[in-house]
Formats: sequence, structure tokens, C-alpha cells
Amino acid sequence: MSRVDYFIRRLLLVVPTFLGITLLCFAITQFVPGGPVEQMMMRMHGMGAGGESSSGTTAAGGTSQETLELEREAFRKHFGFDQPLLKRYWKWLWQERCGMLTRSYKFSNKTAWEMISQRFPVSLVFGLTSFILSYLVCVPLGVAKAMKHGSPFDMASSVIVFTGYAIPVFALGMLLKLLFCGTVEGLWDIFPATGFQSAGFAEMSFFAKVRDILWHTLLPVICYMAGSFAMLTLLMKNSLLEQINSDYIRTVYAKGGSTARALWGHALRNALVPIATGFGSVLTVMFAGSVIIERVFEIPGMGNLSMEAIVGRDYPVFMGVLALTSVLGLLGNILSDFCYVLIDPRIHFN
Repeated sequence: MSRVDYFIRRLLLVVPTFLGITLLCFAITQFVPGGPVEQMMMRMHGMGAGGESSSGTTAAGGTSQETLELEREAFRKHFGFDQPLLKRYWKWLWQERCGMLTRSYKFSNKTAWEMISQRFPVSLVFGLTSFILSYLVCVPLGVAKAMKHGSPFDMASSVIVFTGYAIPVFALGMLLKLLFCGTVEGLWDIFPATGFQSAGFAEMSFFAKVRDILWHTLLPVICYMAGSFAMLTLLMKNSLLEQINSDYIRTVYAKGGSTARALWGHALRNALVPIATGFGSVLTVMFAGSVIIERVFEIPGMGNLSMEAIVGRDYPVFMGVLALTSVLGLLGNILSDFCYVLIDPRIHFN
């Protein structure tokens, strides 16, 4: 199979895979208890999902059971739950453009896309910054550790890397806030504790806006990087060590090749192949692991939005986020395969 045929097949598989993911999740959201119908009934009568009021009676406030059932059916019709599942899914998929045109249950004056588009740039800044910095730091550090394997530098850097990896992300975020955000009297008050922008951001000059965003993103970006820092560094180190000990590197030395040629001309390029598995995640970096970090620093990003949609049973927004992440994740896998080919043209897909 040629590479072109392989990538065409992968692109064609995106469609059925996307349909399978979204249909399964769409079906689950339709039958999970505590949905919008139950929440509307609770607001009106203080009832639980089983039709009981907070006082334990079946019909709160003297409302008859027949009236409650009529109201429940009216709400089901209002939200479209009276229609067959596949018909509702087709409406969501085609007429509502994967739910992007559906109005939020929680904020009826906004569509799912309007809410996503407000949060997307914030998460994109954090995600791309952490992704780029992780590779810019971890790849050179992994190379340095491989070249000085067993040295004091290798040991000391491993201790630092594993210590950062062992600390949970939320704990690291809280620790950074305690040390550098003035939340404890007597400690440093250097960085803002919450948010993405300062008050009066719109009136700032361009460079002041850049500085303000950088000041707000520094601590969260450190937390973003902490999760993948150790993995990327050790993966780069071990991959390069494996290549250095390979027969073809010894052949380079046997033919009179220099260390620089063996390392930079041959070993490093092949060592980057395992690292390329993460290149495709550049399309989904704004979602991965962002919920906890955005909660700690109160950042209005995609992670917070998806959590709010799940907790509040705001299915249109949740399904909109799911559709976007599914497409980006599937395309990211294809991008990773493409990076394989760029790094090592000898790779063939069967």
C-alpha cells in the first residue's frame, strides 16, 4: 500500500469513527437521569428524578400525578426527547451542524458554538504554549542526558524530573499559588492567582496586553507541562541511547565518521520517531488535562466549559465540545503518521 493510499484510507475512516463516537455519546446523554426534563421539573415543583418532592410526597404542593405527567411530557416534547433516537441524532448531526447551532439549556440566548468560540482562544493559548515549550525543553534535555548518561548531571536532572512528575497537577497548582500569588501573607506576590486577563485589559496597549497575558499564563503553563515533562524527557533519552548502541552507528565510526556526524546526522533523526507520536496531539492540547488546571486557576477555558456542561446536564454544549475534540483527535492521529514519514522516509504502512 502506498503512502497516499494509506492516508486516503485514514481520512475516509475519520467519518465512520466520528459517527460511532458521537452516536454512542449522544445516546448516553439521552438516557442519563437528571437531564433537562428532570431539572425543569425540580425547578417548578422541587421534585427529584423519581417524581418525589423534597418533602417526600408524590405530588408537591397538591399537584396531581396526572398534571405532573402532562408537564413532563410537555418538557420532553420541548427538548425533542419524544422523537426517536436516530431522528434526534440526525437533526443534531445535520440540521444543527453537530450541535453547534443548538441553544444551550443553561444559557438559552447562546448557541453551543458561541460558548465554545468564547473559551477556545483561551485554551488554545495555554495548550500551544505548553506543547511547544515541552518539546523545546524536553528534547534537548533528553539528548543531553543521553550524552552524559550516568553522570552527576544525569542523576540530578532525573531527580528533578521525577519529583515534578510525582506531584499531582492540582497540588502543584495550589503550591505555586501559595508561593507566588500572595495567597499567604509573607510570601511572594508576583503573579495573579486567577483569571486570564487583568481588569482594564481592553484599554491596554498591545505590548501591555501581551505582558499581561504572559503574566497570567506562566504558572498554569508550568502545571500543563508537568504531566508530560518526565515522559518526553526519558523517552527522548532512552530512544537516543538505543540508537547510539545500534550497529549502524558503529558502522559510521568504522568508516571514519565523526561523533557529530554519527549523533546529529544519523542517531538523532531515528530517535525522534517515537517522539513523533505526540506531534498529532498539537490539535487537542487545549483539552487534555485542562479541567483541573483551569479549576485551580479559575481560567475560563474549554476544560471548565466541558465540566460545567457535564455537571449542569447542558447536553448541547457538551456534545459540541465532544464533536470538536473527536474531529481534532482523529486528525491528530493522521498528523502523527505524517510526521513519521517526514522524520524517517523508510517507514512504510502495510
